[in-house]
Amino acid sequence: MTSSDLLSQTRSAIVKKHAFELGFTDCRIAKADELTSEARVLDKWLSEKKHGEMSFLANHFDKRVDPRKLVPGAKSVVVLSLNYFPNATQANDSPQISKYAYGRDYHKVIRKKLKLFLAQLNVSFGEVEGRGFVDSAPILEKAWARKSGLGWMGKHTNIITKSQGSFYFLAVLVLDLGLFPDEPTLDHCGTCTKCIDACPTDAIEEPYKLDASKCISYLTIELKDAVLPDQFSGKFNDWMFGCDICQDVCPWNRFSKPTREPDFEPKNQLLKNDWKDWSQLTEQSFDKLFEGSAVKRTKYVGLTRNIRFLVNSKGQANDEDSA
Repeated sequence: MTSSDLLSQTRSAIVKKHAFELGFTDCRIAKADELTSEARVLDKWLSEKKHGEMSFLANHFDKRVDPRKLVPGAKSVVVLSLNYFPNATQANDSPQISKYAYGRDYHKVIRKKLKLFLAQLNVSFGEVEGRGFVDSAPILEKAWARKSGLGWMGKHTNIITKSQGSFYFLAVLVLDLGLFPDEPTLDHCGTCTKCIDACPTDAIEEPYKLDASKCISYLTIELKDAVLPDQFSGKFNDWMFGCDICQDVCPWNRFSKPTREPDFEPKNQLLKNDWKDWSQLTEQSFDKLFEGSAVKRTKYVGLTRNIRFLVNSKGQANDEDSA
């Protein structure tokens, strides 16, 4: 091993120490290179319109597949995970919110940590140029999670780890600092197809390929139409914001442990609300309940649209049962 390798290993150990001190669940490192094979996959996926109306995913393609165009002189990509699995969940017989949105908006929580992280690196190494990203910039977090060995991409296209399943957020820090890269891990999905079989809208077209335009998360959050498509009536399984079905059935998530991040703890009211409470939700109560929450992305009009869709679907199902 060269003296340069020893130096980069020492730096990497310091970087990971800072990450864990800030409360991140895991920290892995990859060399900042162009993602050539991932670029081909992304280009094909976009050309097939699998991203629905999320046109922003096609923007800045060159930056999305090469972090060196986001941070000139970039040498390393630090990939971070933060567990959000809750201590308690909603009652089964009520409209459901994806677990990631139970607490405070993760963008706000993680951005604060990334800012502190970069400041600590400047103290440890002198001036370090870098940028932190969390699900709001042209960078392929999942690809970097695979490349760094943080986890493997499951057949539902979420990143899975042996130790904690898939209920965690991803963040990326692109640095001009030379670090020692980690090795990618193996795919441990095997012959399992539980996520594919459980998806009620057939959004997972085949292993490792998602048609986002059919995904309940896309339909309840990203789709801004005043009315949801009739073809999905009765197929939402009570999800009003996001969806966890493919993760809930994944065998690896039996290893999920409750988060230690206080900001991700849900409000009691969110857990207690039943069908009647959600059906009578006012804009004032929406603003109070979801202050600082990722649910604000749908706005009041979007969430109530989703709730009406669920209620109407249940009514149609009951009419068919009584016919």
